[in-house]
Amino acid sequence: MAHILFVTPYYPPEKAAAAVCVSENARRLVLLGHCVTVLTTFPNYPTGCIPAEYRGSWSRWELRDGVHVLRVRSYTCANTGFWRRILAHLSFGCLVPLLAARLLPQPDCLIVQSPPLFDAFAARILARLKRCRFIFMASDLWPEAAIQLGVLRHPILIALAEWLELSTYRRAARVWTVTAQMRQTLIARGVPAARLMLITNGVDTVQFAPQSRLAARLSLGWDDRFTVLYMGTHGLAHGLRHLLYTAVLLQQQQPALRLLLVGDGAEKPALLALARQLSLSNVEFMDPVPHEQVPQFLAAADICLAHTRNLPLFTGMLPIKLLEAMACGRPVILALNGEACVRAVDEAHAALHVEPENAAALAAAIMRLYEQPELARTLGANGRAYVVAHFSYDVLAAQLSKQLVSVFA
Repeated sequence: MAHILFVTPYYPPEKAAAAVCVSENARRLVLLGHCVTVLTTFPNYPTGCIPAEYRGSWSRWELRDGVHVLRVRSYTCANTGFWRRILAHLSFGCLVPLLAARLLPQPDCLIVQSPPLFDAFAARILARLKRCRFIFMASDLWPEAAIQLGVLRHPILIALAEWLELSTYRRAARVWTVTAQMRQTLIARGVPAARLMLITNGVDTVQFAPQSRLAARLSLGWDDRFTVLYMGTHGLAHGLRHLLYTAVLLQQQQPALRLLLVGDGAEKPALLALARQLSLSNVEFMDPVPHEQVPQFLAAADICLAHTRNLPLFTGMLPIKLLEAMACGRPVILALNGEACVRAVDEAHAALHVEPENAAALAAAIMRLYEQPELARTLGANGRAYVVAHFSYDVLAAQLSKQLVSVFA
């Protein structure tokens, strides 16, 4: 079996989807007989603040679920402000590999997660220093995402970022895509199909499983109000201000409903301010919770939401939060076009689809499930069955293991 080195700035105890994805695959590869090391930095996402127990050292080894984790200090900042985030990404992508190279054992293969795109530097530096090939894991297509979100505008910076992206694709032994549409996009851009591998994001179908809604609500201290839950990052990509506009309509139609947003991100302060401005009594915000508590929140909710901005970029998205809600047997309203819609609505029959950033359509879908509980139950049951069949991390990690053997044998 192989010695695999993952390189990522995000890793548990952080709760973001990127951290969960790498850790779920890493620990399963250990169970399949591989030796796995993760190179990361100290936990800080999304606040930029390092917990007290991690302060006071420049590097630290941990053992988490059989995975050897090397943390090396890098510049950190809150997930706000363009130039500070660029500096943080460059700090991890360029400096951490140089600082860590002598501390790391010799890997047989290297898997580097992107975004951030600057992790491409880490891939190329470590591949040269360790004389091994690398797989570039493209969870999102950058810089295209930054361009469509309006974060990256300067033509010279765009040209440099596109050069880094495409040249890294050419150097990589494989480019790991997480959706079929992303794979097709890269083929259209000239990346050979033989260099691409498709392994989707997944979910732990044992941890994320149906639970008693009543028991979950009692445990969390919730009342019996009909609760619509958004759980995840509050970022530029998610268009969450439209959820608040939806709440305005729901407050008029059915005051007994509440919208609960759990998480953190760059847009949360603006969302809190907008909720106060709109005088919303049916919206509540909560801080992020540990990933192991997420199934309990999903079980307690009546409806779960997956929502993004209405941009072409997101048609290739397949959010982990969508898969987790489906695995827990919860009905989903999906404000996202493209592959996620095909999977959750057309194939699984587990969600209602509405156009992203359309508050009236979202309010109508919520009222439909509020008034038709049998439909909600059917959607939830369909989602659970579909995820178990197609998105279990146990199956996906086995696929990854086979790919690694074929690439680096």
